[in-house]
Amino acid sequence: MKLVIGNKNYSSWSLRPWLLAKQAGIPFEEIRVRLLSETFAADVARHSPAGRVPVLVDGDMNVWDSLAICETLAERFPRAQLWPQDPKARAHARSICAEMHSGFTNLRNNMPMNVTAVLPGMGWNVAVQRDIDRIAAMWTELRQKYAAEGPFLFGHFTVADAFYAPVVSRFATYGVRLPEAAKTYADYILNLPAMQEWIDGARAEHDFLADDEPYRTAPDEDTLVAANQ
Repeated sequence: MKLVIGNKNYSSWSLRPWLLAKQAGIPFEEIRVRLLSETFAADVARHSPAGRVPVLVDGDMNVWDSLAICETLAERFPRAQLWPQDPKARAHARSICAEMHSGFTNLRNNMPMNVTAVLPGMGWNVAVQRDIDRIAAMWTELRQKYAAEGPFLFGHFTVADAFYAPVVSRFATYGVRLPEAAKTYADYILNLPAMQEWIDGARAEHDFLADDEPYRTAPDEDTLVAANQ
């Protein structure tokens, strides 16, 4: 099984299935394709007609789009319980994943994932704050409801946690303040060994993509130090 991903510093959609597989102990070969490179389109086209990352390659089956990949992994590895077992909880988890998949555009557009940067306050506006408030309320509600079952949104690690992991990274990068329960959850996700492995990989890239960072013209040591620690 192979997982084709983009730059770890920038590719939030790649992080989601990558973290899910890592947390579930699913073995896979990582294939990294540099975003916006001259060969990107050709490299990705070998695996996906959509021309985007991530892509799961499993024998003669190719699956693209983060949510589709996560659903496929949940089906292939049922013992990992990547969705909650309870039908109502499972429906709730699917709903918030779909909400992340299609929504929160103000947050995503104004505070793009940049794992290695420290950019407190950048990108904030009232619309972004509405997205932040919704996510914080969601996390707080779920942690209060499932606290006795474990430290994740639904107790044990599920697709929902993988889907909101890039948001955790964003909140760290942009210095977003959270209510106590939401902050405790975000800190827990950020300190997962698999999440730290992704962060270390992002730091090791030393790759600056100007199109993904229009707010500066080159990497700046003042904003690229000790990010997400």
